[in-house]
Amino acid sequence: MKLSVSAWCLQEKLFKNEITLLDFINYCHENGVRYVELLDCFLDGDRDIDKINKLLDKLDMEVSAYSIGNDFVLTDRDERKEQVDYMKESMDTALKLGTRLLRVFSGNQKEGISFEEAENLIVECFQEVAPVAEEKGITMVLENHGLLAGKSSQVKGIIDRVGSKALKSNADVGNFILVNENSLEAVKKLKDKIGFIHLKDFKKLDVEEGYVALDGSFYQGIVLGKGDVPIAEIIKYLKEYGYQGYLSIEYEGSGDPAVGTAECIEYTKHALE
Repeated sequence: MKLSVSAWCLQEKLFKNEITLLDFINYCHENGVRYVELLDCFLDGDRDIDKINKLLDKLDMEVSAYSIGNDFVLTDRDERKEQVDYMKESMDTALKLGTRLLRVFSGNQKEGISFEEAENLIVECFQEVAPVAEEKGITMVLENHGLLAGKSSQVKGIIDRVGSKALKSNADVGNFILVNENSLEAVKKLKDKIGFIHLKDFKKLDVEEGYVALDGSFYQGIVLGKGDVPIAEIIKYLKEYGYQGYLSIEYEGSGDPAVGTAECIEYTKHALE
């Protein structure tokens, strides 16, 4: 398995322009991480890509995955086409960055759209982009996120219905807890469909703040191994199962994200030994 870090870990600093993606890459290099997951919301065109590729080449690093924020749950056909085109274009960006993994979403629940209709829209759009992904050698990895694709059964159902080798799961082990699903059991259910892993931990709170789970419980992001997600057991299971892909840290805790992420990196290194 290969250790990666998502730029989302330092999203607070990136959104405030306190650092750039180049700074993020250098940060990962300084912490002994060779693979980085980059997000489109922090990328500014081909000029950025050229600078990133030069730095990656200099540091002997690689992009694990390129992540986008698509939403297919739209009743307007033109709006859905825009999202489909956005995903197709993002495949080319991923290739420019030297990765064949594209982290994607299903979409957000909308008022007036039933769960069944939403899933049909999601499947329809993925079936439209899948042949392009297959042709380009891209694997889309669908994150378990939100109400429409938060549970392992929902992710599996979408992947099975789309029926393409170009669509797999990005198993975000933290997000499962927000839909009140045991993260280890969820990983086991998706094992043969996993193409990417997000390592993230959450801790249940006694106060009403942070992320709200389906049952109304509140959680906050925390350093790997200090929360309620069985991170060590998940990594052990993935080892035994023979997963050889990326484990990409996505820290969402409080405090200085650079410090928290560095702690997550050290934890994962020891877990992989």
